Amino acid sequence: MVALSTKPAIEQFPYIETCCTTSALFTSTSNSIPLIDLSNPDSKNLLVKACEEFGFFKVINHGVPLESISRLESEAIRFFSLPFSEKEKSGPPSPFGYGNKCIGRNGDVGWVEYLLLNTNQDSNSSLGNNPDQFRFALSEYIAAVKRMACEILEVMADGLKIQPRNVLSKLLMDEQSDSVFRLNHYPPRPDRISNLIGFGEHTDPQIISVLRSNNTSGLQISLREGSWISVPPDEDSFFINVGDSLQVLTNGRFKSVKHRVLANSLKSRVSMIYFGGPPLSERIAPLPSLMKNPEQSLYKEFTWFEYKRSAYNSRLAENRLMHFERIAAS
Repeated sequence: MVALSTKPAIEQFPYIETCCTTSALFTSTSNSIPLIDLSNPDSKNLLVKACEEFGFFKVINHGVPLESISRLESEAIRFFSLPFSEKEKSGPPSPFGYGNKCIGRNGDVGWVEYLLLNTNQDSNSSLGNNPDQFRFALSEYIAAVKRMACEILEVMADGLKIQPRNVLSKLLMDEQSDSVFRLNHYPPRPDRISNLIGFGEHTDPQIISVLRSNNTSGLQISLREGSWISVPPDEDSFFINVGDSLQVLTNGRFKSVKHRVLANSLKSRVSMIYFGGPPLSERIAPLPSLMKNPEQSLYKEFTWFEYKRSAYNSRLAENRLMHFERIAAS
């Protein structure tokens, strides 16, 4: 297995101090993260409950081959282990490609380097020294997690008692689906710095996010009352985030989860995230079957293109959905 260096050279990964106070980053580790067994026919009710209460859950018996996971992780580690001058050839991100420190274009920074990729492999050009091998690993992995994401969305539909069963999954299966894939590398935190933000708090704008990381801690989610809990890593399982678009489609019944990553002091963290999005022209609004009448809608209708543009013009921590909420008549 290819291993990342434990101490990134300053010239390879320029230092950015992005610290918060200890009190702001106080968390607890919780064993109450919802666990969904996809092989269990009765998982639909547990899944709906997890989306309502957490907007986040862990998936086991997911059907994604461990060989595919290991192959892509090895390729990701091989890429991030390249000299900085080589990685730069895959950037800057516009929006796809290699980037470091800067997250988006609105001033957010973090202790992270990343590859942001289109799930359409034809648009991903430079991918290190073995691009064909990297593309094969990406294609194999993305196809597997996309199938799993669609299965999860169909189980959600069953739990919500909405028809047709593919009302959500068809948005990801559409040939025009605007889905993206991200590989993140969080180097170990410098010894002299504590409470270093790897990726700042945010929600995901898409429908659903499928996350898998190596066995290094750092991911945290925010609970409804605002406290943060650390998510114990599990390299053989997947973690699912409800995205903003799914919150709208369910008229607020499911909540998109606010999450962040803190840099680990000892080990590198590598994460792989599939963001399942609808076609750009898709109109996003609460599903009629989840409302008794149109007046119950909490959100204005918008296209995914409109929301995506708004999201990418905002800071990470902003409440992006606020601009699309209906204002109740007084």
